[in-house]
Amino acid sequence: MKLLLATDGSKYSETAAKFLTHLTFSPDDEITILHVIGWVPPKGDIERYYAGLKELKQELAPKIIDHAVNILKPVNAKMNTLLAEGEPDKSIIEAAANADLVVLGEKGVMSIKSLLIGSVTRSVAIGSPKSVFVIKPPQERAGKMKILFATDGFDYSDAAGKLLTLLPFPDNSEITILNVIWSALSDIPERFVTVINDRIKENVAKARSIEFAESERIIDKARDYLRKRFKTINVLTKVGDPFTHILNSAETLHADVVAIGCRGIRGVKGMLGSVSRNVLSRSKCSVLIGKTT
Repeated sequence: MKLLLATDGSKYSETAAKFLTHLTFSPDDEITILHVIGWVPPKGDIERYYAGLKELKQELAPKIIDHAVNILKPVNAKMNTLLAEGEPDKSIIEAAANADLVVLGEKGVMSIKSLLIGSVTRSVAIGSPKSVFVIKPPQERAGKMKILFATDGFDYSDAAGKLLTLLPFPDNSEITILNVIWSALSDIPERFVTVINDRIKENVAKARSIEFAESERIIDKARDYLRKRFKTINVLTKVGDPFTHILNSAETLHADVVAIGCRGIRGVKGMLGSVSRNVLSRSKCSVLIGKTT
């Protein structure tokens, strides 16, 4: 597997590099460490000042790369380094063309303002055609790594699940498959449910039976390919809002990673409406976003 680790030398990038040391890479795996010297051509009287600033950034860049390399010394994978100049998000996406996965650090839970404006990490997660693994500051973890895989059975969910089978998680890692049923009754206010007559109740019961049968099918499908990689697989079915149940389940399970697929919706509407992007913004643990190619 080929990973692109983007680092800016911050403690959040350091967290991402340290997370990779907990995985069991082989010499066949390849990690490219990328640092982007952020640069927008200046105009006017400040050009001279910015020239000195650019020179300083260029001087620091190899040190930032070397710091990540030193953290990754215990990792049994081939290491490459790469320097680029330009807008960080665009440079990372461009550099990821030959990678299977982009790995970045993130500060953690963001505000609404941050969700709308977007950080480099979020911009890459949204704009990259490649899958993205966003590593957040670690929570307290005892023993085995715990992964929550949220799936709705579509291709983009399968992309995230199959990516999990390729990543070198420790052998004792525990995975929970979560399917959230968005019921046909979800848009009926609770106070009006009492007016449902017996005929409708029968239809509701039938619909609920079909929904749970479909949920079981989705979970069985995921379990079939995950069992080739994970020894411990748990399953979980919830009814209601996917975003809420994914976050609540991750906290309840003390998950280290939430894995979720992304439809690739673009624009502000997509940012606000996509479950995967809302999970990325609000999750306290690291988030793996699988994308179809």
